[in-house]
Parts: sequence; C-alpha cells; structure tokens
Amino acid sequence: MARPRVVALEPSGPAALAGLAVGDELVSLNGVSPRDVLEYRSLTDEPLVEVEVDRGGLQFSVELDKAAGAPLGLEVHSALFDQVRTCDNHCEFCFIYQLPAGMRSSLYLKDDDYRLSFLYGNFTTLTRFTEADVERVLTEGLSPLFVSIHATDGDLRAEMLRNRRGATSLRWLRLLLAAGVEVYGQVVVCPGVNDGDWLEDTFCGVLESYAELRGLCVVPLGVSRHAPSGRLRPHTVAEAEAVLDATEAWQDTFRSVLGRRMVFAADEYYLLAGRRLPPAAHYEGFEMHEDGVGIARNFLEEFAGHTGEPTGVQSGFFAWVDGAPAAGYRAPRRACDGAPATPGDDGKGQQAAGVAVALRRRGATAVLTGELGAAVLGPMLASAGYDDVRLLTVENRFFGGNIGVTGLMVGADVARVLAGEPPDGRYLLPDVCLSNGLFLDGLSTADLPRAVEIVETDGIALRSALDAR
Repeated sequence: MARPRVVALEPSGPAALAGLAVGDELVSLNGVSPRDVLEYRSLTDEPLVEVEVDRGGLQFSVELDKAAGAPLGLEVHSALFDQVRTCDNHCEFCFIYQLPAGMRSSLYLKDDDYRLSFLYGNFTTLTRFTEADVERVLTEGLSPLFVSIHATDGDLRAEMLRNRRGATSLRWLRLLLAAGVEVYGQVVVCPGVNDGDWLEDTFCGVLESYAELRGLCVVPLGVSRHAPSGRLRPHTVAEAEAVLDATEAWQDTFRSVLGRRMVFAADEYYLLAGRRLPPAAHYEGFEMHEDGVGIARNFLEEFAGHTGEPTGVQSGFFAWVDGAPAAGYRAPRRACDGAPATPGDDGKGQQAAGVAVALRRRGATAVLTGELGAAVLGPMLASAGYDDVRLLTVENRFFGGNIGVTGLMVGADVARVLAGEPPDGRYLLPDVCLSNGLFLDGLSTADLPRAVEIVETDGIALRSALDAR
C-alpha cells in the first residue's frame, strides 16, 4: 500500500511548524496507516496526532497538537493510498475503450471504486461491492453515491456490462437506499440496446424498486472515432426526440407518484433534437448538474444574473487520475486562478506587456468552446448584446465521432484553432477542459500558440471576464 506523500504545506500550519517537509511520507497517524483520504481526514481530526514520518528512508515521529477538527495544514498526493478498485465489467460503450493510443497511462485505468464515487462523483456499477463496503458506507456516512444503472432488467444489464453480476448487483442499491444513503443514478442510452421499450421498462423498474433515488440522469452514448467496431452508434435526431418524449412522459408519472420529476435528460438530447431547453424550475435545484443535466440552462441563468453564486464544481473528465487529493471532496480543475497563461510560461499567469494591452482592448475577445457549447453560447452572447465577442468553436478531431462537449477539448485541437488567430487577441479558455493544468492529451496552456486566459466554467465568471475588457 502506498503511503500518503506530502506535496504542499501551509507555512504557518501545524505540520510545517512541527518540521514536516514536502516529500515526506506519512507512515501512520496515531498508529494507523490510512487507506485513503477519507480515513486520513478522520484520523487527523483528533486534537493530538502522532505522525510516523519517512523522509528518504529515515523514520521519525512528530506530535501535532491542534484544535479538534482543525486540519494539519498539508496536502497529500492522492485521494487513495491503497489500490484503486478497478472495474471488471467489459461494457462495449465504455469510453475508456474509445481512447486513442499514446495518452498518459493513468487515463486508461477503469475504476469501479465506491470511494471515488463519493469523492469525485464517479459512477460505480456496484458489481464489486461487498458487505464490508456497505458497512463502511453506512458507518462513515459516505453519501451521496453515484450508480450506473443502465437497465433495471437483470438480463439486459448483465449483457450491457458483460458481467453476470450485473444481473444481481443492484441488490446493493436497494440496500443502500433502504439504509438512507443518498444515491444518484445514471442510464447511458445506447441506440438499439436499452432505448425504446427497454428505456420505458427501466423507468418503470426505478419507480417500482428504487423510488428513493435522489435523481436519475439519462445521457446519450458518446462514440469516438477510436471506438471498436460493433453495434454501437450515435443517436439520430428521431431517437433523441424519442428519448425526450419518454423522459418527459415519465417525469409526469414520477411527479404524480413521488411529487418530483426524478428522471432528467442530459442537455445533449435537447441540442441534438433542436428543442428549447426547459426553464430553470424544471431541474429542481440542478442536483445532477455535474452529470450533464441542466448545465446549459444553469449557465444561461448565471450569465443573465438570475443567481449570484455558480452551481457546484465540475471536476472534468478523469480529473481524479491526476492525483488530485479531492480537496472539499471534489478535484480542482486547474493550476491557476483565472490568470492569463502565455505560450512558454509556467501556466501561472506571467504575461508580456503587449499581451496585457490586448487583454484590455475592446473587440479583441474570443471564447473557446466545444461544438455543443457553441450552440448555447452563440445565441446567449447575441441576445445579451455582446456582438463584438467571437466564438471560436473547437472541432474535436482528437476524439472525433460525436464528441463535442467542451470538457473534452484537448490541447492539440485548441492549438490548431488558435494558430490561425491574431497574436494580440484575447482568448478565454474554460477551465473544465483542464485537470491540474493539463489537457487530456497531456498538453498545457504553455504549449498553445496564443496566450489564453483561463476562466471558470460558469456564466458568472464568463460575464465578469467579458465585462472586464
């Protein structure tokens, strides 16, 4: 089991004052070797923490005396210190199977770890869940969790997961719900597999057996150009319309029985079908915002000033694999705080004087976004009177297929688009496509041919950035 390694220290914090240093490994806390950041935080909540430290092979102990519940004032290298529980399903629609070769190795790791579900909002199928896991979830209050359902029919679910335990593992969902654990569900709709009558059957199964779910998101299958050949394909417009029709009909049923809509379709369905986005009240608090449900409507509400606080933090795709310690139980998306990053710098906002002038020049602003984001931002900017702000739509050639979400933009595609732009422009890059300062293809903003200004991915931040021209 790996040990938590110190990667940052608060200068005046208890750990720094006790003599701990970056690079130190924490062998034990009060005699216990923590398995993950959850256990670590429980152990460090004590007012007196005895830490066994390994510094380059030299081991020693220090005592940290602090207020109960106060942090140690250090950051560790990862959220998990033991082995990640990998996924033993073989879903043909799994996006990891659709990644191109040559990316950093951590991106190819399939996890099915309930701890990452709690920490980062990753979806677990529960096929590797055990009685011991249930006990820990209930004892430590690990809620909410996120569960991939896909189908409530056991045979169909086992077929989709390509795992016979798929037919029985939802019994854990039933147990968790009965114990009061908050759970959000997901259905990835694969055309010709679990859509149509099967989708209706799943909605019915949720109402009959899992009515305590906090919500159920219905998301379309993403198919990259690297996907293995097989039966899976993107939705047609007619299929997207059918999914919306079924979802909206069942929302009425759930409301009549449970008093809430329960099931929500991802924004991509509305964009593909060319339908107007539902009003903000439809989303009942945007609880599934991080799962692609209501992001567009919420962004419009934020941009229009109808809310004073952005909704949540979107971790971005595979954010956990970059070693983020899940501060606040969600991973950071970026390495800097909205400052401009220039080609060749360290990504911390150092800029040349000529670029500073360009950032302030009215009419020189462009917003980088994916193809789906452009469908929302274009009309929004026009209706708000930002006629001098351009959209730079980044076609995702890296993944190809029907992949058009902004969070999956990669450095190579952004660089291709920026290469044809004036060097003195102002280019706003949403931080959702970065994880610890890196794009999915391993490039950073320092590799781009133009300076970019990283902006948090919410309507409030974008409006503030545009008004700061």
